[in-house]
Formats: sequence, structure tokens, C-alpha cells
Amino acid sequence: MGKQWVRWILLAAALLTAGLPAVAQNDLDQKIDSNIDDWVGTYKHFHANPELSTQEKETSALVASTLRRLGYLVTDHFGQYEDPMLVSYGVVAVMKNGPGPTVYVRTELDALPVRENTGVPYASKVTVKQTDREVGVMHACGHDLHMTVFLGTAKMLAEEKSNWSGTVVMIAQPAEETVGGAAAMLRAGLFTKFPKPDYVLALHDSAVLPAGQVAWHEGTMLAGADAVDITIRGYGGHGAAPNTTKDPIVIASELVVFLQTIVSREEDPLQPTVVTVGSFHAGTKHNIIPDEAHLQLSVRTMTPEQREKTLAAIARATNGIAAAAGVPADRAPIIEVSKDGVPATVNDPALTRRIARAMEKALGKENVVPAVPIMASEDFSLFALSDPKPPITMFWLGAVDPAKIKSAQENGTRLPSLHSSEFAPLPEPAIRTGVKAMTAAVMDLLKK
Repeated sequence: MGKQWVRWILLAAALLTAGLPAVAQNDLDQKIDSNIDDWVGTYKHFHANPELSTQEKETSALVASTLRRLGYLVTDHFGQYEDPMLVSYGVVAVMKNGPGPTVYVRTELDALPVRENTGVPYASKVTVKQTDREVGVMHACGHDLHMTVFLGTAKMLAEEKSNWSGTVVMIAQPAEETVGGAAAMLRAGLFTKFPKPDYVLALHDSAVLPAGQVAWHEGTMLAGADAVDITIRGYGGHGAAPNTTKDPIVIASELVVFLQTIVSREEDPLQPTVVTVGSFHAGTKHNIIPDEAHLQLSVRTMTPEQREKTLAAIARATNGIAAAAGVPADRAPIIEVSKDGVPATVNDPALTRRIARAMEKALGKENVVPAVPIMASEDFSLFALSDPKPPITMFWLGAVDPAKIKSAQENGTRLPSLHSSEFAPLPEPAIRTGVKAMTAAVMDLLKK
């Protein structure tokens, strides 16, 4: 009898250190199994019916109505853009379940202006008019997958209330792709009109990680991003008499080349930085030198100090090259840094390690792997900078068919990246893994 008691004590100790009790873990697995077909259907609906940033009306309505049915107290149309003509389709859903911390779980609602080329039967056929042309609309960044996992997590938390205590706040954010949605929700009082967060969690699908796995990284995970518009102002004239002009195309071309030396010759080689010229527009005809040339830059940096240094170098180079070409001071270049820039996403180390351990217990250590920072950016970073400045963490959710990853490794075949017209997640295992990982993370933070 004594040995049996020892075995029971050891088993109880193991269960106490395993996050969710074994019974609850099995119960969660069974509930995910019973819901997975419905969730895949929800995913396919989102995928086939994408909406662009600030236009997420139907997507928001579906998310809000689903959360209401699950028993959450829902506020929709939440958010305040700087442009008063824009309507925010943000959704905030609260579920209080006794004393304890408050955990926010965030997803995004918007899609991208990309014409889909995946060939899946539920591919988007949506098109919209933008200025003078028609463009396709597609969930090329996987927000359809994020929303499905978000709703699945919301349901699991509602059904597992006996196993956690505290408050869950589910936030569905619009306009992530145009980096305006997080700021709009914070501007409207997200942290003052609803319970203050102790933790904020999010996930993002990965185009290089196999479905069935997640990845985490403590510290800086994603770069900060700034959009810079530069107008080079010269003097136009006849293409046959360039000596009578100050050619802005030549000046701008010199600038494009020189900008690449900022990263290669001014930045610390061990500190990742990107300066990309994504747009160059000038002129109307073969034989006319225009008055102006316009450049659009994307600048990615990892720290506030690095950001200031890089933007200052861009301004110095722009003004210096124009002055060297003889452009007078009253025609100096115009340099505009967008107010919608976002800082780097910095995962709180202690929170990230805790979430990683919870996911390891739920998914197995072999399916929870370390990640490295990348130069993409997210306005999720803003949630860490608004009072009460809660710790945040975002983890990667594998979305790629493992067979395709194996083929890429063995045969050099190409894996479509995020924002590609060919990006197509493998829904069922990705959704299953995402719901289990996020539910386990929240329940670990709110465990009794």
C-alpha cells in the first residue's frame, strides 16, 4: 500500500507541474476534435470573402456575432481613426470568470490587395476598384487563419471555464496591414473602457514553419517600420537641352544607389537594417525633363536609436546629393516620414518563456521551437507602449504543408512567402495547433 501511495503522489506532482491537468488536457483535445470540421469551414469562408483594411464590415460582423453566441460581452465598431470619415470595425469581447489576471488575445481582420493564384477550391474571387484600376483581394498574410484560431480559442475558453479564473478580453483589430487599426483602438480607450490587461497575446502564421508546430522568440521579434516619401525638386525642360535644367531623375537615381550604402557602410553589420526604395515615379514623356521625381521608401530598424540614426542618414544623403547637383536651397527636397510608422515588436522575455513552456506541455517539446527575428513589422507592438504598458508576446504558427517544406529542402522548390498570391496555408493541422497552443497559453496565465 505504501508503494502505491508513493506512485499516486508522484503522479499528482507530475500533473501539477504539467500546466493543464491530464483530464482537462484530454477534454480539450476531444473538444478540438469535435469542432475542427466547423472551424475549417469558417476558415474557408473567411478566405473566400476577404475585405481590405478599414472595409472589414462583414468580417467584423461575423466575428462579433460568433463571440456573442459564445457568451462574451461584445462591443463592436470600436476604434477611432484620425480620419473622421473612416468607420472602425474593431471588436472587443469580454468574459469575466472570477478573480485573477486579465489576458487580452488579439487577432486581425483585414486582407491585402493581391489577386489570388493558389488554385484552392475556396480561393478568393473578390475584386475592388482602387483609383483607376481593379485589384484582387486576398488573405495573403493569413489573417483568415488567425481569426479562425481566435474564434476557436474563444470557444474553448468559454467551455473550459471551470479550469481557469480571471478575465479574457478578445480583441479583433481592423487595419493591421495599413498599421492604423491598433492605434485606432487604443485612441478610443481600449485599456480604459475595458479591463486593464496584465498580458497581451497574439500569433502570426509562418510561411516557413510546418503546420503542427509553433515557434517563439523572446525580445525583439519583428522590426519597426517607417514609410518615407521623398520629393526631389529640380527644374524641368527639353530633353535635348539638359544643361538648362536640374534633372530630378538623375538626382533621384543617384540617391537610390547611395541609400544602399547607409546599410552597408554606416550601420552596425550585426544590427539588421533595411532601406528599400519601393516606388520611383517621374516624368510624362520621352523628351521632357520633369520638375520633380518622387521616391517611396520602406525603412526597417530594430531599436529607437537605430531608427533615428537611419532616418537622419536618409535626410542627410538626400539634401547633400541635391545640393551637390546645384539645386538651390529654395528647391531643396521634401522629406516626409509617415506618422503611421510602428516600432519594433518586442516580446516580453518572462512572459514569452512562460508561454513557451505552456505550449510545450500542450503540444510536445518537439513541436515548440525557437525562432529568429525577421524584418517584417506589426502594429501589435503598440499595445506594449500604451499605459499600463502590459507585457506582450506573439508566437509563430506553422502553416505550411510539411511535404512542401521537405521538397523545398531536398529539391530547391520555392515556398511562397507571406503576401504572395500563391500563399495557401494547410488549414486543418494549423487551426488545430493554433487553438490548442493559444488556449493552453491563456489557461496557464489564468490557472487557478
